[in-house]
Amino acid sequence: TGAQQSATVANPASGASSDLLPHFQLEPEDVYIVKNKAVSLACRATPATQIYFKCNGEWVHQGDHVTQHSTDRSTGLPVMEVRIEVTRQQVEKIFGLEEYWCQCVAWSSSGTTKSQKAFVRIAYLRKNFEQEPTAREVSIEQGIVLPCRPPEGIPPAEVEWLRNEELVDPELDANVYVTPEHSLVLRQARLADTANYTCVAKNIVARRRSTSAAITVYVNGGWSTWTQWSGCSTSCGRGWQKRSRTCTNPTPLNGGAFCEGQNVQKTACTTLCPVDGAWSEWSKWSECGAECTHWRSRECSEPAPRNGGRDCHGPELDTRNCTSELCTHAAPGAEDVALYVGLVAVAVCLVLLLLVGVLVYCRKKGGLDADVADSSILTAGFQPVSIKPSKADNPSLLTIQPDLSTTTMTYQGSLCPRQDGPAKLQLPNGHLLSPLGAGRHTLHHSSPAAEGADFVARLSTQSYFRSLPRGTNNMAYGTFNFLGGRLMIPNTGISLLIPPDAIPRGKIYEVYLTLHKQEEVRLPLAGCQTLLSPIVSCGPPGVLLTRPAILAMGHCVEASAENWSIRLKKQSCEGTWEDVLQLGAEPCTELYYCQLEAQACYVFTEQLGRFALVGESLSMAASKRLKLVLFAPAACPSLEYNIRVYCLSDTQDVLKEVIQLEKQLGGQLIGAPRVLHFKDSYHNLRLSIHDMPSSLWKSKLLASYQEIPFYHIWSGLQPFLHCTFTLERLSTSTCELACKIWVWQVEGDGQSFTVNFNIAKDTRFSDWLVPDEVGTPALVGPSAFKIPFLIRQKIISSLDPPGTRGADWRTLAQKLNLDSHLSFFASKASPTAMILNLWEARHFPNGNLSQLAAAVAEVGKQDGALFSEAEC
Repeated sequence: TGAQQSATVANPASGASSDLLPHFQLEPEDVYIVKNKAVSLACRATPATQIYFKCNGEWVHQGDHVTQHSTDRSTGLPVMEVRIEVTRQQVEKIFGLEEYWCQCVAWSSSGTTKSQKAFVRIAYLRKNFEQEPTAREVSIEQGIVLPCRPPEGIPPAEVEWLRNEELVDPELDANVYVTPEHSLVLRQARLADTANYTCVAKNIVARRRSTSAAITVYVNGGWSTWTQWSGCSTSCGRGWQKRSRTCTNPTPLNGGAFCEGQNVQKTACTTLCPVDGAWSEWSKWSECGAECTHWRSRECSEPAPRNGGRDCHGPELDTRNCTSELCTHAAPGAEDVALYVGLVAVAVCLVLLLLVGVLVYCRKKGGLDADVADSSILTAGFQPVSIKPSKADNPSLLTIQPDLSTTTMTYQGSLCPRQDGPAKLQLPNGHLLSPLGAGRHTLHHSSPAAEGADFVARLSTQSYFRSLPRGTNNMAYGTFNFLGGRLMIPNTGISLLIPPDAIPRGKIYEVYLTLHKQEEVRLPLAGCQTLLSPIVSCGPPGVLLTRPAILAMGHCVEASAENWSIRLKKQSCEGTWEDVLQLGAEPCTELYYCQLEAQACYVFTEQLGRFALVGESLSMAASKRLKLVLFAPAACPSLEYNIRVYCLSDTQDVLKEVIQLEKQLGGQLIGAPRVLHFKDSYHNLRLSIHDMPSSLWKSKLLASYQEIPFYHIWSGLQPFLHCTFTLERLSTSTCELACKIWVWQVEGDGQSFTVNFNIAKDTRFSDWLVPDEVGTPALVGPSAFKIPFLIRQKIISSLDPPGTRGADWRTLAQKLNLDSHLSFFASKASPTAMILNLWEARHFPNGNLSQLAAAVAEVGKQDGALFSEAEC
């Protein structure tokens, strides 16, 4: 062979190929020998006179080559292709020394060229996995990692996973992925992930399966909400009543833990026994009347029926003939005629006297305008309002009180606004509230209690009165005209700002603002929705204003766009709740707008009514603020001592109600209130007591902790949720109590209270918890605003028109950090007025006019000097 090769090199081909080195069109590639099958290696070169294989440094025998000759059509150069076969025995001869490789060498007249090396390996795949997945039981939403290390093999095995013999494809299921180490990872276990998992390894030789691993995804049980208490077991006297709950929220699945605690609660009850009514004695017979009859009566009052007892049966009036039917009916005589004529004459005189009085009254009031309306005009009953002239020594004092000397009129109409707008009523001989100067005007009540009772009495005639709270503790009311004003419910953070010119000139409205207890109003919530604010009514309902009023109220949401969808709800005239605004989205109407801040929201509304802020969580990271407050009795005459832990929505109104309740119970505040962020994780709130000196005190709680169900807290419809820790001191001489109370959400945040106080000391109830708000619940006219009226008008007229270099209301909004609401401000007739109204709502009564003046001055205007003068 060597001689022939030498001869070939010595006699190169003639023509164009005589001066070219050969180049390979096909080079041998790596191959694997499967079982005992020989493999083929090939190479092709041009121009080439000879091609031979060299394997592991030795030339392959010429007889083992299969050669083909051809010509390249494009270049006309000769092409030679050579193939050889390699057997398993050839490879095994050098096994362990080095890898088996082969290479082509091609000759031409110009020299030789070598191809790349091709390695020949014996393929295999061992039977046993180095690591197999194992069976597991995991809780729902928990992560799972199933390891798999395939058997050793050449070429290395590829790995795939089977779930119940079906291929797992990570591209089709985002909850699944396979690591570079071939482990199968389930990000969050789902019920559908309960299955048998098998790791499969394969290469060109074989396909191996691991032992199947059974994965069970279980669900721990959770309690449903308690049912309503059953009726008392007895209809008279002492009995018991019960309520129950089921472990269905969720139901335990796949071996999950059953709910802890009792599924039935019982409590004692007392039912008042019914008392049937009984008749009193008959009265004496009356004198014989003109109809020749007399009568007698009796009452169902000995005793009167009560507690559901039966009423008396039989007549309460008995009549009889008093002359044995021998009485004759005499015709009316002349004396009766004279009596009737006298009565008619007296009635005519009274009517004439009344007309004269009305004419005199109208003449005195003739200089006033006639277009006056109050809340009763807009809601079905009219109570006239008169404006008595101010005294000469105090021209700036405005007093607005009902005029009881005017006859009553009735308005028959709908409470709901129609599509064509509310009808305007023109009342004759009314009163016009003239524009006043820049002085301070205050609404005066001669007797607040009497005025409140009178106002509620007038409301009681209206159809919407049934849905308003009874009493005036959580109500503010006032009479307003075009100058505007403000209503506030003390210690709740709830107020209503009626800006100037919101009420048409010549009109007077009686407006109320009230806070509802959550058990009084049914607000339906669905899914993950929760109540975030108090339920507040301002009215009369259906009143349309020419400019938006601003309703301010607190909320308890930790707002973020990715975690919450927050909506403003309003109750319609039919009683249904409707979404009128979604915060963060484009408003569908210009009647409503909402500015949401850290702890309060400001609702712009041109239509009064009942409002509430409702949120729907978009992720488990959504959280509400809870206020945790501890109370205990101020005095402890017995061995038992109770500590009450309230878990409240973090709004002032709920805190106010709890404080009033604890004052009635004789409670005192212990420990500083804490704020807890309660997440939408479906986990309950747990409370426990620790570090109590066992030699002095013991707890009567049987379990290690108490729980408040998640849904009771999350809905926000149960305002006074609390747990009571009943302790017992071992001696009456023990007066000191030191302990820790932990409050935490399962798998969430927690707070602890360190309690250390003397129970024998008469500690006064802590009034600092909710500082009393100063001022009147109702302020009318300029006294309701920090910005003087004339300066306000000057700023509006200066900043409303577009200014040079952007020196207008847009820059003022930016200075006051309100530039995110530019589109809303621009939709109004006076954007500057909207900005100033919002500033008034946010900063009354402690707003700093100097800071506002500085902001106005930075806009480039000269109005800041006016503010400085007003502040002085």
